[in-house]
Amino acid sequence: MDLLATWPVGMAAFLALLLAGLPIAIALTAIGLLGTAAIIGWTPALSLLSTTFFEQGRTYSLSVLPLFLMMGNFVVQSGIARDLYDAAHAWLRHRRGGLAMATVIACGGFSSVCGSSMATAATMSRIALPSMRRFGYPDDLATASIAAGGTLGILIPPSVILVFYGILTQQDIGKLFVAGLLPGLLGVAGYAAAVAISVAWRGTPLRTEAKLPLAARLRALRGTLGALVLFAFVMGGIYLGVFTPTESAGMGAAGAFLLVLLAGRFSLAGTLATLFDTAKTTAMMFFILFGALTFTNYVNLSGMTADIQALLTLFGDSPLATILMILAIYLLLGCVLEGLSMITLTVPIFYPVVAAQGYDLIWFGIFVVVVTEISYITPPVGMNAFVLRSVVRDVPLGTIFRGLVPFVAMDVVRIALLIAVPGIALLLPLQM
Repeated sequence: MDLLATWPVGMAAFLALLLAGLPIAIALTAIGLLGTAAIIGWTPALSLLSTTFFEQGRTYSLSVLPLFLMMGNFVVQSGIARDLYDAAHAWLRHRRGGLAMATVIACGGFSSVCGSSMATAATMSRIALPSMRRFGYPDDLATASIAAGGTLGILIPPSVILVFYGILTQQDIGKLFVAGLLPGLLGVAGYAAAVAISVAWRGTPLRTEAKLPLAARLRALRGTLGALVLFAFVMGGIYLGVFTPTESAGMGAAGAFLLVLLAGRFSLAGTLATLFDTAKTTAMMFFILFGALTFTNYVNLSGMTADIQALLTLFGDSPLATILMILAIYLLLGCVLEGLSMITLTVPIFYPVVAAQGYDLIWFGIFVVVVTEISYITPPVGMNAFVLRSVVRDVPLGTIFRGLVPFVAMDVVRIALLIAVPGIALLLPLQM
């Protein structure tokens, strides 16, 4: 076991456990505990483990996670996704590719009150795909617009992934949420552009509908009022300092439940199912988070951070060279790990290196999440593509991934803009 005192052996053991099919929470905890014990002994290692699980588990600030999960689940129950899609459709139905663009915009709107990538993709697939098929949209374009639009759920606040990042790096979750707004809107615009490029490139004639009068389009927006009010209430309260992110999560969950009541979708069975799903997901995420924190103790004690920092300087001592190397590592990891696993594994290793190079950790959080978005739509472990495949069983995975190429290209452009213009992520947090 003494071999685990050296981090290359520990990382190899960790990857071996993942390849063997062990859940990432157990793999992180096991290697973190065994590696720490190899370095400082069993008694202090077990003490660190108990402190991590017990003390973190009773931390007040962690209640933001289940509350935002509950908010997202109630939003799904309220059926608000249909209203968002109908409103976007009303404004874009006369354009070629308008249904796919409406899907992307509706995904962005739904993400602003949901916070989950896979929930966004699964919900919108049931709403948007039948309409696109009815109007003759190719399966690759139709499914790709849903899968790509769903990735916005981990960036546009409230985002569960940003909560994870904030806890792992001790950054202000409210500022992380606000920082995700402009990059999220940029993502919506980029994906809409990807639809337009895809439609123009293939030259496929797509059916359109007559342009609605302005009055009819404005009436269609009424269905989005609940989502807009809820988003403005939660994010406005954080931005203006009226309440903390944890308090905003509670207010958001209550507001989402109110939307369920106003939509006439309340049922005891449905509400109990929502609460049970929230509790189950919370338990899973807490286990992953505490495992990641245990693994972080091992990373710090083993000297991995200093070694990684020295390794990165071999490719150039400039901060830009460091970020580009980290980007390359993330793009490679995204092919074999899903987003949450990738963040819990890499953020404890990379964020001290990035901070030492002078980068703002709020900006780095947005950078990491945008890069993670790509992992949701690239083979072989593109989770959103698999979600679509589970809902639409007659569309091969290869078809979905083929349609996603222009969307991935737009994500690469967005990452380049974030690196070149950090103010895209930092402008709003600096005003708080």
